[in-house]
Amino acid sequence: MTVDRSTIWPYDERGEPRDFFYSRYAHPTGAAAERELGALEDGDALLYASGMGAATTVVLALVEPGETIALAEGAYYGTAVLFRTLERWGVRVVEYDQTGPPPEGADVIWVEAPANPVLTLPDWDAVRSRARLLVCDATVATPVYLRALDEGAHVVLHSGTKYLSGQHDALVGATVTRDEELTARLRTMRGQAGIPASPDAAHALHNGLKTLETRMRRHTETAAELARRLGGHPAVERVRYPGFSGLVSFDVSGDPRAVETATRLIVNATSLGSVTSTMESRHRWEGDRIPTGLLRLSVGLEDADALWADLEQALEHAG
Repeated sequence: MTVDRSTIWPYDERGEPRDFFYSRYAHPTGAAAERELGALEDGDALLYASGMGAATTVVLALVEPGETIALAEGAYYGTAVLFRTLERWGVRVVEYDQTGPPPEGADVIWVEAPANPVLTLPDWDAVRSRARLLVCDATVATPVYLRALDEGAHVVLHSGTKYLSGQHDALVGATVTRDEELTARLRTMRGQAGIPASPDAAHALHNGLKTLETRMRRHTETAAELARRLGGHPAVERVRYPGFSGLVSFDVSGDPRAVETATRLIVNATSLGSVTSTMESRHRWEGDRIPTGLLRLSVGLEDADALWADLEQALEHAG
């Protein structure tokens, strides 16, 4: 697919806008990527400048002042920060344990499957039909392991920067719905707020989708093996792994930075979902909502034994 970086396109012979006329509203490269992602989710996809851009658009377009959002505890830290920032405009947020029922009176339920970095999963039976709007961040699961619209979600959200693009080379977010009205409201707000994905980011996501299932199966195979080995290591106090995808978190005693800075193959960096493995401590960013010794490991496509050898030598610095 050729990347079309145009910002404008001519009107038709009657002087009316065609499907593409100004790239803040839509562009050919983005539309092609949206069709591919929508097909995977069996819905209508829209792309944004980032995952947080997608989350911001959902709140601005679909949440009313005075409404309460029940947010999964341990979900991506930036989501809670965004919602707290928007409280000044009348949005209220409460965090709850998504493994059980949401609080009574919530207008919007926002789950994450699985939550990053605590890796809990929502109780779907407890959240279905319990709120006006159910949003699921499925960044870690991807459509390979979860189609949240089938579980009753009204909107699925992805940080496409992670597994969907898969190369740490694109900042891009996405929403998917099966409701034409919701899609229209999101599309309008995206254009008004100026939060579309760039053509280059959309192109990277489009290319990433071609190998998504193959990559996710490999991420899962290696992550499951590393989680098993970590569970038997004397320096590891707790391992969290949902049984799929490439994200593992585990706790060590003492300062986790001694471990994360000792790796040689695994990159000590933020983010997740790439072919390259990364690891970082999260307490320094998230505070007491996350255990002090928690390390988040995003398992890439490297050899499992090579990754384990790197973890073993790094864990010598634990405690």
